[in-house]
Amino acid sequence: MYYGLYLSAAGAAAQGQKVEVLSNNLANVDTVGFKRELSLLEARDSEAIERGLASRGSSSLNDMGGGTGLNQTSTDFSVGNIRPTGISTDMALETANSFFVVQHEGEKLLTRAGNFQLGSEGQLQTREGDPVLASDGSPIQIDSKLPWELLPGGVISQAGEIRELALVQSDALSSLVKVGQNLFSGPPKGLSAVPTEARQVRRGVLEMSGVNPIQEMVDLIATQRAFETSTRMIQNHDSMTSSLISRMLRV
Repeated sequence: MYYGLYLSAAGAAAQGQKVEVLSNNLANVDTVGFKRELSLLEARDSEAIERGLASRGSSSLNDMGGGTGLNQTSTDFSVGNIRPTGISTDMALETANSFFVVQHEGEKLLTRAGNFQLGSEGQLQTREGDPVLASDGSPIQIDSKLPWELLPGGVISQAGEIRELALVQSDALSSLVKVGQNLFSGPPKGLSAVPTEARQVRRGVLEMSGVNPIQEMVDLIATQRAFETSTRMIQNHDSMTSSLISRMLRV
């Protein structure tokens, strides 16, 4: 009886964590360049197996299973919809494994959000004011009084001078860690410059959020129902325990 209570509580905890992930995805449905998170649930071993008191496949009561748990969350790096904006400083990357490099609090981080702006001193920045870096590691400067263009391959040309945007890729996208909503960090040895043929950058457009609100809402409703089912099972086990104790006291 108490083991059933444990299984129900484990399931409710896992579904509750999944609700939080889905809610965060929905909250960022309009965030430029946002990459949604996926909750990966797994079947847990029984308590006896986790303690080393039994082994899998024994076909005993100790091999019943330990319910469901949240293994980890994974980021979906699929390219979002590309939407034209007509704003000269907006940029979008057309390949999934490509990232802009920005300077954030003294650290070089990656981002897919290309809704850039020019600072008061002509520095190309993110909406949060982080400098966008060139391939040589220095901030990109643009004179707002002079025309400029974005050449193929992510090269900014103005008044005869060219600056190449720093674009990097990861050897394993799963190794990237979210820092805030739109920034990622990764192991330096796992990052490399995007090859010339893959440097596909467009100007005047933005990559929108990778969240499909309808699909996320459907998943959220299903997860909430699973959570409610688990909590009802907890209540049932509690009621059965109370009933058993009452009978024992009467005896």
